Amino acid sequence: MLIQNNTISIITICYNNLPELLHTIKSVDNLNTKPFEHIIIDGSLNREIKNYLQSTPQPVYRKWICEQDNGIGDAFNKGIKNATATILVMLNSGDEFCNKNILNIVLKTFDNNKNISWIHSKYKLFRGNKWVEIGKPFEAKKLYRGMRSLCHQTMFIKKELHHKYGLYNAQEKIGMDYDFVCRIYNEPYVFIEETLVQFAPNGISGTQYLQSLQDAKRIYEKHFGKSIWLQFWQIRLKFLHYLLQSPIGNFLYSIKAKLKLENM
Repeated sequence: MLIQNNTISIITICYNNLPELLHTIKSVDNLNTKPFEHIIIDGSLNREIKNYLQSTPQPVYRKWICEQDNGIGDAFNKGIKNATATILVMLNSGDEFCNKNILNIVLKTFDNNKNISWIHSKYKLFRGNKWVEIGKPFEAKKLYRGMRSLCHQTMFIKKELHHKYGLYNAQEKIGMDYDFVCRIYNEPYVFIEETLVQFAPNGISGTQYLQSLQDAKRIYEKHFGKSIWLQFWQIRLKFLHYLLQSPIGNFLYSIKAKLKLENM
């Protein structure tokens, strides 16, 4: 049973990567206001993370489940099922919060906007061989762009949305977050202009970028049907992907970043 006042569960999934998990743990522990709970879902094949969690004193808000799972979506869903706060956020191992006051900002935003179901914010990522800050308000009419300027690490979601729309689709290996956004696109939200999260490079959507584009196209068409705008957008992203692999592409992107056009 959920408690009545708004509280936050941070869910961190990890897999054979203790150094990255320690980075995220430090980020959570350094927050000015601690979470109601920090749930670690460890699907590792080895015992390194489990041994660390069991042998090192942990704050009372930290909980963990160490057992093999069936992929990222399954791990997300384990965290959701075990979370008891009213608001959930996915902060994967290696990711970190950029603002130590983030939980206060989020709780205040929900308190001041009683009708909203989720929020998201600007975020920092590694692109074009440099760290850049991007993110702008979600636009349902532009869902054909996939998770453009939106990342699940900045999405603080009321748990009741999962009761209404279901869990993540564990069959999706990359686009499970995008699939969920395609289900909740009509829910009221607020965008926070501050940069609240930095997510780690080498995430699956980055290392398997072209596959993630294919998955996004399939997911969009499953929910909304064919779209000429989707076709054009996919061509654009593929072109930019290959361009960024070249020295000239990185040079052009550095100019774009200097002009603060990262969101274009």
